[in-house]
Amino acid sequence: MKSTWGCVLAAAGAVVVVAIIIVVSLMGIYNGLVTKSQAIDAQWAQVETQYQRRLDLIPNLVNAVKGMMKQEQTVFQAIADARTKYGAAQTVDAKAEAAGEVETSLGRLIAVMENYPDLKSSQTVINLMDELAGTENRISVERRRFNDLVREYNTQIKTFPTNMLAGMFGFTEKQYFQSVTGADVAPKVEF
Repeated sequence: MKSTWGCVLAAAGAVVVVAIIIVVSLMGIYNGLVTKSQAIDAQWAQVETQYQRRLDLIPNLVNAVKGMMKQEQTVFQAIADARTKYGAAQTVDAKAEAAGEVETSLGRLIAVMENYPDLKSSQTVINLMDELAGTENRISVERRRFNDLVREYNTQIKTFPTNMLAGMFGFTEKQYFQSVTGADVAPKVEF
């Protein structure tokens, strides 16, 4: 009788140990997903910080250019509209789309500026363009980091056994930052 109780206790102890291992594993998977999801959100904040830097520089550049040329009001209006749309965007996708419109408008402004030798030689414009170029590089780096984190997270929620648990915990695939359609085509400015 004593040995039967010993077997029962040993079996119960094994079940408890297995249950603890399963619970600890589930906690580890859940915490890992939360950590990666938070890292993606934090990285998007870095992208937005660089977008804000760009949006803060653009009015200075526009005003410097405006002072030297009046006839390109459509370019200035497109930039203002794109900045407004970005400010009103609420989701990552909407902000990414609005940022693409800012880039397109900014590209048109740069193309216009290249056709004005006096404008290109203005020290204010040169300084602002240098700052803007640096900001564009920072945006590119932050977007790449964001997409790297999204790739890691998406890979984790698609691999076994996490893929079975991610859905139960409400973790879904995140969207990559993608360029807007036509971003690969240089703007044409005609006078």
